[in-house]
Amino acid sequence: MLASVTRAADWDVAVIGSGPAGLAAAITAARGGARTVVLERATHPRYKTCGGGLVSTSLGVASGWISVPARAQVRASTFTLRGGREFTREMDQPLISMVVRDEFDHALRKAAQESGAVIREQALVRSIGQDPERAVARLVSGETVTSRVIIGADGSGGVSARHVGATFSQVDVGLEVELPVTRARARDWEGRMLIDWGKLPGSYGWVFPKGDRLTVGVIGDRSDGSGLKAYLSDFVTRLGLDGLEPMHDSGHLTRCRADDSPLGLDRVLLAGDAAGLLEPWTREGISFALRSGRLAGQTAATHRNRPAELVGAYTRMVTEDLLPEMAAGRRLLAAFRKHPAPFHTVMATKAGWRAFAGMCRGELTFADAMERRSLRAGMALLSAI
Repeated sequence: MLASVTRAADWDVAVIGSGPAGLAAAITAARGGARTVVLERATHPRYKTCGGGLVSTSLGVASGWISVPARAQVRASTFTLRGGREFTREMDQPLISMVVRDEFDHALRKAAQESGAVIREQALVRSIGQDPERAVARLVSGETVTSRVIIGADGSGGVSARHVGATFSQVDVGLEVELPVTRARARDWEGRMLIDWGKLPGSYGWVFPKGDRLTVGVIGDRSDGSGLKAYLSDFVTRLGLDGLEPMHDSGHLTRCRADDSPLGLDRVLLAGDAAGLLEPWTREGISFALRSGRLAGQTAATHRNRPAELVGAYTRMVTEDLLPEMAAGRRLLAAFRKHPAPFHTVMATKAGWRAFAGMCRGELTFADAMERRSLRAGMALLSAI
C-alpha cells in the first residue's frame, strides 16, 4: 500500500498493455468519457505470435471500431487425425477471417487514439500500487502514472496478474512459424485452413492462409515441450513446407484461469490473457480479449468514482458472458485429451460440421453446444470410457 495522499489521479483509467484486450478497454473507456492512457512496453507495429484467426464473435466486436485488415477469408477446413484420415468440408460463407497481428493491433491502436485515449509506448510498468484514492503504475524509468482505475492487459505473466493474485489451472505452449509462400502455393491454400488432431494428449496443429504467407503452428500442454517441438517439425515436413525459411519462428504460453481466480483487486481489473480468459479446448483468445477488454473499459468508465463497486460489477459481467464458454471448453478438452479419434469422426458428419461452423461463425457458443442432448450423451459416454 502507498502512503495516504490527497493529490488527484492523473487519469481516470490507465491500461497496461496494448494488445486486443488493452486496446478494447481503452476504446471503450475513452468513449465512455474517461480520461484514458495506455502504457505499452514496446512500439507499434510489433510482431505477436498468434494464429490470427478471427471468429465471427471477434469480428462483431472489432468491426464496431475498425475496418478489420483481413488477409484472407477461410471457407473450407481440412481435418486430419495425426496426419491421416484426411477430409475437407466447405461452406458458402466465411468461417473465420485471417489477420496478421501487428496489422490488427495497429488498427485497434489507431481507433483508441481516435476515441481519445493517449498511447504511451516504451512505457514498461515495473509494479502496481494502490491507496484509498488512486492506483499507481510505477515505470522502470522511475516515473509514476496515477489513475482512478488500472486495467491490466499485459498478459498472464505480467505485473497486473501478479498484483491481483491471478491463478491458472491450465498452461499450454504454442509453437508457430510464419512461412512465405509463392503465388502458386498460396493458391493451393486460398480460402482453406487445416486442423490436425495431434499425437500428444490435448494437442492439435494448424495451417492458416494469410495471402503471401502461411501460419503453421501446434499447441499442447507445457509439460510436453520437447514433444511439441518434434510435432511442429514433423508437421511442417509432412506438409512439404520444410524447405521454406520462416519469416517468424516463435512460441508463447497460454494460461487459463482457475475457477476461483480473482478478476480484480480494489482499483485494478484484469482483462484478456492477464485474467486467463480464453477458450480451453481451442485456446482461442482474441474474442475473449476483445470482449473482456470491452467489459473492463465499460466498468472502469462507469464505476471510476465508485471503486467499491468496481470489481464486483466486472466479475458479474464476465461470469455471465464469458465463463460459461470456458466451462464448456474445459469439458470438451477433457474428453478430447482422452479420445481425439471420436472428435475427428464427428467432425466428418453433417451435424458435427454444422456445429463447428456455427461456433466459428458465432451462431453457436460452446456453452450452447454442450446443452444439446446428443452432445451431452456423447460426452457422458466418452467420460465413462
